[in-house]
Amino acid sequence: MTQRLTLSTVCLLVLAPLLWAGNAIVGRLVHEAVPPMTLNFLRWSIALCILLPLAGPIFRRGSGLWLRWRRFAVLGLLGIGLYNALQYLALRSSTPINVTLVAAGMPVWMLLTGWLFFGMPVARRQVAGAVLSIAGVVLVLARGELRHVLELRLVLGDALMVLATIAWSLYSWLLTRVNAPDDVRGHWASFLLAQVAFGLLWSGAFAAGEWAFTAAQIHWSWSLAAALAYVALGPAVIAFRCWGAGVQRAGPSVAAFFSNLTPLFAALMSAAFLGEPPRLYHALAFLLIVGGIVVSSRR
Repeated sequence: MTQRLTLSTVCLLVLAPLLWAGNAIVGRLVHEAVPPMTLNFLRWSIALCILLPLAGPIFRRGSGLWLRWRRFAVLGLLGIGLYNALQYLALRSSTPINVTLVAAGMPVWMLLTGWLFFGMPVARRQVAGAVLSIAGVVLVLARGELRHVLELRLVLGDALMVLATIAWSLYSWLLTRVNAPDDVRGHWASFLLAQVAFGLLWSGAFAAGEWAFTAAQIHWSWSLAAALAYVALGPAVIAFRCWGAGVQRAGPSVAAFFSNLTPLFAALMSAAFLGEPPRLYHALAFLLIVGGIVVSSRR
């Protein structure tokens, strides 16, 4: 079920992609300093420490966390254990532009997931909105020239990003289907901590496999510590809080279109770091993405 978009809902669904864009840039900057699975595990370990003082009582005996532990284990696997780990892993063999382009299919996967597994009909306006939104993303990735899209080549990392996008689609739909007791759902930190607790088990298992079967190493530095602090507080705790609240208000199908703001924000941030001013195609892409949001969310 979706509700009419309000200013507060729009702010929630815009802030999450803004923080995730920073996550993509930071993740790329430190990809040689820390292995991808380990980066994901460290990120959520710090996030757990941030959330514990806010929602620690959910671990007491008889808490709703244990009554619905299977649901939270699935949410933790899809949204925390898999999505970002696969994204970080994809960046090892693919380019950021390819990974972002694959992730731009999020609205399509969200519509298909809702239709196949949750019985949600797909309206023509949603299809039209998906076309507009993806066209805006492609315009950013092509830097205003079609030849850049034609030069793209798919590799293993792109396939991994497809799996990550499907996992996130399932995660977003399940957010609206979790029948959690009031002591967990009633407070945002409790609901997120319940997911992080199980997600950390998954990501820890993946990181352990990474150290057991690869030549994993961490090159510690103050810049890496700052990067870990950012990806734990911003893209993890704050962005997940905003995304969860926005999805529950607007519905997964509408929220998916806001996720396509991520590559636009990433392009603008990259331009800022490189000292290059935004170009005309950035403005056109923004209009296309917003147009997709408006068309898809109209009643």
